[in-house]
Amino acid sequence: MSDARTLPGEDPAARLAAHLAQGQKALQAGRFEDGLAEARTALEGTPDSADALYLAAVACRYLARFEDANGFLERLLAVSPEYGRAWQEHGHLARSQGRDDAAIAAYARAVRYNPALEASWRAQGDLLAAQGRPAEAEAAHAQGRRIAALPRELVAVMNHLHEGRLLRAEDFCRHYLRAHPRDVEGMRLLAEIGARLGILDDAEFLLESAVGFAPDNVQLRLDYIQVLRKRQKFAQALGQAEHLYARDPANPLFASHLAIEAMQTGDYARAFALFDEVLERVPGDPATLTSKGHALKTTGAQDAAVASYRAAIAEKPDHGDAWYALANLKTLRFAAGERDAMRAQLQRSDLGFMDRVHLEFALAKACEDAGEFAEAFAHYERGNELKRRQTRYDADRMSAELAAQAASATPDLFARNAGHGCPAPDPIFIVGLPRAGSTLLEQILASHPMVDGTLELPDILALAHRLRGRHAGTSRYPEVLHDLAPEQLEAMGRGYIESTRIHRQGAPFFIDKMPNNFRHIGLIHLILPNAKIIDARRAPLDCCWSGFKQLFAEGQEFTYGLAEIGQYYADYVRLMDHWQAVLPGAILSVQHEDVLADLEGQVRRMLDYLGLPFDPACLAFHQTDRAVRTASSEQVRRPINKAGVDAWKPYADHLEPLRRQLADVAPD
Repeated sequence: MSDARTLPGEDPAARLAAHLAQGQKALQAGRFEDGLAEARTALEGTPDSADALYLAAVACRYLARFEDANGFLERLLAVSPEYGRAWQEHGHLARSQGRDDAAIAAYARAVRYNPALEASWRAQGDLLAAQGRPAEAEAAHAQGRRIAALPRELVAVMNHLHEGRLLRAEDFCRHYLRAHPRDVEGMRLLAEIGARLGILDDAEFLLESAVGFAPDNVQLRLDYIQVLRKRQKFAQALGQAEHLYARDPANPLFASHLAIEAMQTGDYARAFALFDEVLERVPGDPATLTSKGHALKTTGAQDAAVASYRAAIAEKPDHGDAWYALANLKTLRFAAGERDAMRAQLQRSDLGFMDRVHLEFALAKACEDAGEFAEAFAHYERGNELKRRQTRYDADRMSAELAAQAASATPDLFARNAGHGCPAPDPIFIVGLPRAGSTLLEQILASHPMVDGTLELPDILALAHRLRGRHAGTSRYPEVLHDLAPEQLEAMGRGYIESTRIHRQGAPFFIDKMPNNFRHIGLIHLILPNAKIIDARRAPLDCCWSGFKQLFAEGQEFTYGLAEIGQYYADYVRLMDHWQAVLPGAILSVQHEDVLADLEGQVRRMLDYLGLPFDPACLAFHQTDRAVRTASSEQVRRPINKAGVDAWKPYADHLEPLRRQLADVAPD
């Protein structure tokens, strides 16, 4: 066994890989003590290595050191709570000790996180059969047989995919599809990889093709619906959901999907009818009650939404999604009994990972409203820590990406392309950080008869993904902006106008409120030089603290740590300063606190910038009945108030990591 010390010039990753390889060989040869020794040596240099912790746990189980095995697994799950193989090993460990119920639960969780684990399906089926549960046993065995029948290459792709190695999964899958170009499972997996990487146009094309090859494959259509929804192609998603529902109207899953897609297209009456149809067939189904609550919230029926969420909790007290939905209304206050109920759920050792995350954030909000700030911070911190481990966000990499934007977007780039791009003046981009007041600005401007409010449109982000390319894992964007011809810039701008037309209702102008588009203002200006850009800015401590408190549906990984969100805010300010310098007069900065202090003055200022006449409807924005789908949906239905100003102050003693990151751009 080699020395654990890293010699000068030695690559720690290579050393870790060498120990892991030796440890795996030792286990395969039955030399369990040697395998454990290699794992321990690897952990000396990399104590959070999931692979080393897994190797150590397996070795300890074979050595019948069950307590040690459990300790390694607990460490592993603290690092990677959704690591399917760790839960599978928990199942093996429980089974070795004769704890069959615990083993069944662990195997079920394993395949929830990684459905490619054939051993978990098989073992679960055997244990269920032994307990006299034949229907459940056969369902598990059927899944195991399905995995066993797949090509080994695709099983490897699934393992890489579900264990977070997306680029390796992509390489394996592309290699397989070169030899089997019409294999629909390979196409489905590559589409899922693309969706996770944010390359949604490729995912859509793959699934559209796969559905054409295998029109009766239900899973393909379900995946296709998800991608179409993420691309905000709601009419097409509705069409796919209609197809499944027509195939089997009695299937609650198909009815539920159709309800969700009807809601996305604005047909709330049909959505509610379908939700009720599902609830007739599956009374008290927590997921359906929660989805119905989301629809009610979106339409402004808050009391009915609360009732639906609480009904879901009554059916399933650990249903974290419903607890957090209540907290996310922002305006609701939990009762003391509800706080105690959430505390009790968080004590459960078998609580699902996302249920735990949702409950941590919900209980934090409940404690904050009750003035229990120390406990509130502890829950916010724990919820963010869990999400941070799941996302593996790299703050320094993001800083480098944003710095690359400033380095590439030179005055010469814009001077050379003056007069190019699509001349359409229609788009109004509202950019900034989440929780900075962008939804409020959108609601104000969308109240104007000449402006359509839309959604957080993904089109610019998708275009940036396409420009990155796939050359040996390196990104060509933003440097590639210097290589684009005038006709390419115009085509991209016109493509954006066409792809977003589906979200418009006929007004001359429309809003694209994707906050992260601030990263791509250079691209936006090149392809749409007449577009308007509003930077929604909020006081740094309030903005960052509000982001840290918010559990986002997806994306915004930079918010799950105080240091991380502070670094991101500082990078954002520096990049916005750059855009203002190289595009003078092109961007209007609107400070949230100024809007709160002088609503009419800031409304007139924005409308002057947009070249629109003043309309008093913009001052009565809270009376607008349009559906609002962001975390601020309930807040923007109320008149202007200053409830969120200085909300960080009760937590001031905990915010030193945030303050350090903000010191250069927002000194106290």
